[in-house]
Amino acid sequence: MPDADFTLLLSRLQFAITIGLHIVLAAFALGLALFLAFLEGKWLYHHDKCYLQTYLFWLKVFAFTTAVGAVTGVVMEFQFGTNWGPFAQKTGGIIGPLMFMEVVLAFFLESALAGVMVFGMGRIPAWLHFIITCLVAAGALISAFWILAANSWMQTPTGFTLGDAGQFQPESWLAILRAPSFPWRFTHMVLAALLGTAFLVAGVGAWRLLNNLQKESAKKMISLAMWLAVILMPVQIVIGDLHGENTLKYQPQKVAAMEGSWHRPQPGEGEPVRLFALPDQKAQRNTFEVAVPQLASLYLRHNLTGHIQALSEFPVNDIPHVFTVFMAFRVMVGLGILMLATALTALCLRWQHRLYTSRRMLKCLLIMSPAGFLAMLAGWVVTETGRQPWTVWGLMRTDESFSALPAGWVIASASGITLIYAFAFITGLRYFLHYIATEVPVAEEGEDDN
Repeated sequence: MPDADFTLLLSRLQFAITIGLHIVLAAFALGLALFLAFLEGKWLYHHDKCYLQTYLFWLKVFAFTTAVGAVTGVVMEFQFGTNWGPFAQKTGGIIGPLMFMEVVLAFFLESALAGVMVFGMGRIPAWLHFIITCLVAAGALISAFWILAANSWMQTPTGFTLGDAGQFQPESWLAILRAPSFPWRFTHMVLAALLGTAFLVAGVGAWRLLNNLQKESAKKMISLAMWLAVILMPVQIVIGDLHGENTLKYQPQKVAAMEGSWHRPQPGEGEPVRLFALPDQKAQRNTFEVAVPQLASLYLRHNLTGHIQALSEFPVNDIPHVFTVFMAFRVMVGLGILMLATALTALCLRWQHRLYTSRRMLKCLLIMSPAGFLAMLAGWVVTETGRQPWTVWGLMRTDESFSALPAGWVIASASGITLIYAFAFITGLRYFLHYIATEVPVAEEGEDDN
């Protein structure tokens, strides 16, 4: 393999590792911030100490997640200047201001007030503490807004002009912020963060209930999380379908890769749903295919005979790595189906007054606790791998975007980042598991009277 191809592969792997860890932490911080604002509001309204205990339990987790997430975010953004210099040079006029707005309007807000959240309980009026919690949650949403605005512009670029040196210059910031994929991408991601948080909270509640730790608080975790899941999962499915329609319009080869569609069906035949297959990119066909005829046309074209552009209709160099996109999409959808089934089962058990006593259900919640974030990671693999071979869709290719660094330097940096991130993740996970197994927060005297 030529050195340039090898360096590009390593740079992409390094970025995948950093973004993979960061996006989980950022999404968890977003979902948890909104969850904490809800808990504190319920405590202030009902004066139920159980809500306060649950709030205090997750507050420490939020502080830890936010701190580690901030560090991983800095490392991730530094890579634009090291491993992706040509990309930063050409797109800096648009990506730079969007990232700057994220830092100024969101990161500082979260960082400055998160400390007050952690240390201010019992030291400032309860109503003021609640406002601060809401502001931190708003900061997390604002952060997601700007980051996803930048990503959506890269996926569906608009509102720009090209300079003489091929640099992207903003022509209309309103048009940039209204990139065609942005509303669906932002909504889909916020819902994914909430659902990932809900299933993790439910899993922790189930573990603590199984081990007789703060049982009333554990029940609150399960109850609130499953209500959130049963309400948001159908909404997420609808948003996902609309997002898919938008992707089909602007990135048709990505959808073709998701479906594993190499060739169009015969006239009068609809697109099949390929439940499983092994895509062979070289031969442009699938092996070991298991499919349901015509069913894909229902959600792709909303009829039984509609077609999409097949992969064979695009230039070979303009289609993504189909195997990765195809498999990641099925992981995402499969986990989503399991999450919906779990939420509906919890609803049935709630009606039967068995939600907290069914050990089988509690164990199921424990197993499903990482499902939301795993589905989210699979979705990002679909989004980002499906965008290849472009960094800016249709305008700037990935092999034009990376810095021509010595392979040894990239090997050293990728290895170092991988080891450090692995150490941080393992250490953090051990701390989290120890915390949920032992922590029993007690509301300070007088807190429930504020």
